[in-house]
This record gives sequence, C-alpha cells and structure tokens, in this order.
Amino acid sequence: MNHKEGVYDKERIHLNLARIRKSGKVFELVVDPDLAIAYKSKLNKTDDDLRNLLKAEKVFYDAKKGDIAAEAELKKIFGTDDIIAVAKLILDSGEIQFTSEHREKLREEKRKKIVNIIHRSAVDPKTGFPHPITRIESAMNEAKVKIDEYKKAEDQVQDVLNMLKPIIPIKFDEKVLSIKLPLQYAAKLHSTLPAYGKIENENWLSDGSYMCKLIIPAGMISEIMDELNKRTHGSVLIEFVKT
Repeated sequence: MNHKEGVYDKERIHLNLARIRKSGKVFELVVDPDLAIAYKSKLNKTDDDLRNLLKAEKVFYDAKKGDIAAEAELKKIFGTDDIIAVAKLILDSGEIQFTSEHREKLREEKRKKIVNIIHRSAVDPKTGFPHPITRIESAMNEAKVKIDEYKKAEDQVQDVLNMLKPIIPIKFDEKVLSIKLPLQYAAKLHSTLPAYGKIENENWLSDGSYMCKLIIPAGMISEIMDELNKRTHGSVLIEFVKT
C-alpha cells in the first residue's frame, strides 16, 4: 500500500525534482536544485552529498501529492530499498526538473555571465575597445537571444556572439593555450575541449596523453583553466602560446 504525506500540499508548485522512469513507473526525489546540479558534476560523490541535497529522505511516485513509493517496489525495480542507494541511481541516470522560478533564476545568472564574458573578451573592431555592458545587453534584447538554463554559460557564448554580429560590430580578442591532458583523463576530456574554443595541432602521445592548441576568447582563460584543473585534480598542463 502506498503512503500519503501532505507535507508538500502548500508548496506543490515550488518543488524541484529529480525523477526517473523505470519499468513503466515514475520515481521522484525532492531536491535542492543548486546542490543537485553540483552533485551531478562532481567526480567524487559521497552519501553525505546526497543527504544534503535531499529535501526529504523519501522516494515518491508523485512528490507533489506526497505519494511515497513502496519499499517492496523499490527493491524489485532498483535492487534495493535503501533510500540513499536509490537516490544515487535516480540522480546519476535521471533528470532534474526545476520550478519555473528556479529556471528563471538560472537563466538570469547565465545571462549575466555571458554578458560579462563578452564584455571582457570582445571588442569593437573599429575602435579596439570593449562594448559597454549596457550596449551588449541592448543588442542581446534586440537579437532576441534565448538563454538555455541547462547549458553552461561558456558553451553559449559563441552562439550569442553570432547573433550579435549583425547588430553591433564585434569580435573576440583570442588567446592560444597549449594543453596536455594526462592518460587517466585524456580519453574522457579531450572531446569536451571544442566547447571552449577552436582545436589546432591535436596529437595523441605514446604515453596515452593528449596534446593540442586551444584558441579561446581571452576573457575565458580563468574559467577554462579552473575547470580543467578541477576535472583533472590539477594534473593538466596548460601553457600560453605566443602568437
């Protein structure tokens, strides 16, 4: 028999959920959206990370109705009725559904970050100076730029720039980085580098490591270096290439 809880009745439209469909049924978790996103991007995940992001240590058929999944069915479908173990499977393989309020918050945060990246990295080719932030924002409004709340801000910059070019004269000040990914990270991470910029002179070395030159917007250097160092635990080698 399924159990019902009314704890969420007054805030049904305010639930951020992680959910998965298995064996024809939907299973849901009520999560903190920011912690859930951080969890999915972590390399080393712990049970404490899961407990921190869960608003309730329960698995639901329908969280908005407080309809709790039966332990017997969890064990049958997930192979365990341990809530943390099931939550891990849902977070790792399922999807996160945000409230409209949180999606709008994410879009606004990413929009501001994109504007700042363009302001720091791009210039007016006629003057050599950056465009003011207000001019970039105005051009984005005129171009009817749509921000994807699920996609990293850095990955959207080039598409936004392409939409702005017909409206304002603009180009990126680019820098070239030499990047070497060690063997244990090369296979997984080399395919992600084109999202940051243009790849040149890529080469697989005899020890299994990967090297390339990466042409990126100047204003994205810190973000890219921080990201690659984080994902390789500091073992990536990055050098500036004089042009």
